Amino acid sequence: MTGPSSAARRPLIVRAFAGWLRLVRHMAPPTLFFFVGFNLILWTTRLALAEHGIDVKGFATATIAALLVGKAVLVTDSIRFMARFDGAPLIQPILFKSAIYWLCVFLVRLAEALVHYVIEHGTPGGFLPYLVDHFSWSRFLFIQIWLMLLFLLYVTIHELDNLFGHGELRRIFFRWNTTETKLTRRRRVRLLARLNRLTEANSVAAMSAPGSRAHDELVTILNELADHPEGKPRE
Repeated sequence: MTGPSSAARRPLIVRAFAGWLRLVRHMAPPTLFFFVGFNLILWTTRLALAEHGIDVKGFATATIAALLVGKAVLVTDSIRFMARFDGAPLIQPILFKSAIYWLCVFLVRLAEALVHYVIEHGTPGGFLPYLVDHFSWSRFLFIQIWLMLLFLLYVTIHELDNLFGHGELRRIFFRWNTTETKLTRRRRVRLLARLNRLTEANSVAAMSAPGSRAHDELVTILNELADHPEGKPRE
């Protein structure tokens, strides 16, 4: 029989490794996503500037930035208020979490600039005048704008994956390869949305009463949900 006591008896190094592995699994999706995104931005920037003879390098910077964003997502997700809009319409958690991620990275990048300034000048005293007069705000904001777009895309994918069930989007994009099956999935999503609207508009008693409009619609939806992808009812 396993339980908390058996888990506590595991060696410390095993528990530490299991905890580290959970962190890596949490960090991996955003890190890989932003690694691809940052290098795509870098590559397109290089293409745009190549005709002017300007060589843009920064693969290592893009990699470090992806790791930084992955860490920021890991830390931010551990904050309780990140789940504030989890029961709201999908647009609200998407915008809220994207804004929080963006703000965290914004502050971290400013802190990084402060560290570089202190290393170069030995004191943080003149950092604010430096930000006003010498800091490259155009480059900084260029990256932040792209970060917001990438965060919106990442959070949208993440929220849809949670909505459909973990791994469901991966199956939709990479495993289901027939048009018929895809159409069936869309049909089932529409039916589930229709069922949700029905339960919101009618009480359980109204839907349970034979002969009522709500009951007939409920039976129709359930029969359609029970159909096979080929359109044949389950036996």
